[in-house]
Amino acid sequence: MDASILTVLVQDGITTGAIYALLSLALVLVFSVTRVIFLPQGEFVAFGALTLAAIQNGQAPGTALLLLALGGVTLAVEAVSALRLPQSRARLRRRWPWMLATQVLMPLLVLAITRYIDLQILAMPLQILLALLIVVPMGPMIYRVAYQPLAHSSVLVLLIVSLGVHLAMVGLGLLMFGPEGSNTRPFTDLQFNLGESPVSGQSVIVLVTVAALIALIYLFFERTLTGKALRATAVNRLGARLVGVGINQAGKLSFAMAAGIGALCGILIAPFTIVNYESGFIIALKGFVGAIFGGLASYPLAALGAVSVGLVESFSSFWASSFKELIVFTVILPILRWRSLTSHHIDEEA
Repeated sequence: MDASILTVLVQDGITTGAIYALLSLALVLVFSVTRVIFLPQGEFVAFGALTLAAIQNGQAPGTALLLLALGGVTLAVEAVSALRLPQSRARLRRRWPWMLATQVLMPLLVLAITRYIDLQILAMPLQILLALLIVVPMGPMIYRVAYQPLAHSSVLVLLIVSLGVHLAMVGLGLLMFGPEGSNTRPFTDLQFNLGESPVSGQSVIVLVTVAALIALIYLFFERTLTGKALRATAVNRLGARLVGVGINQAGKLSFAMAAGIGALCGILIAPFTIVNYESGFIIALKGFVGAIFGGLASYPLAALGAVSVGLVESFSSFWASSFKELIVFTVILPILRWRSLTSHHIDEEA
């Protein structure tokens, strides 16, 4: 190994580690707010990448139809819940126009755009925006349908639900996109040298995007009332509920943010590698390894752990490419051992 190879490995490790850092932040956010170990996070990665690939190929992505179906199911669940709980009927009547617009009319508009507009002529930023508009609203819809009715259940029950949602989304991904993988056009072909080391413009775009998004997330949690409400829910769900923070609204928002982060990560990695309907799970699982570094609670430690995972993966692919996945997931064992010895288990009453 010489200096140029070392530079390339470090660059690749930091780039992939930045993606894992975003995913680990999403996993920590969802678990802190809802106590859900969000196994379907990887499916949002795959859906984001494959939706953009379909748009760039001029095809109507199947996720647009899935969004409309989820919106209809969510609206039906809300209506049934209001019929069963009389105190919810007045609230449903107030929210009905908004729910109809966001869960039916907006998905119908998006579906019409994908079916009747030549998607290939759109500029890449508009294609990315359309892909995000399709994938991100699925997050709160899935929360409402699958998780909100069991919001006060144990972590084990929520984990089983997550497993079921993950398997369902994998099957839907296979149905919509087929078994073949796809990738997207590169954001830029720019290449330049930093000293004597080559640097890819793609990597720079990824790092700048990740840094900007992390800064926005930090400002959201520190400067906005909604962000502070999410932080309060993450610290103490019962206390937040007693002071008027809507737990269900916090759960939907955390799922929307996780879906957005997952879809954006899929879009960022799609130019680098071929993504298929099930490859998002492994990518998100590596983000989960990073989240374990932070004990599913600390955002900075999770981000640092995710970057470390990216570097370990990069160097493992050079020294022992056949065993890189084994090496990456073995890293979690000493961390789990250390966490079990240093943390104190506390059950929070819901």
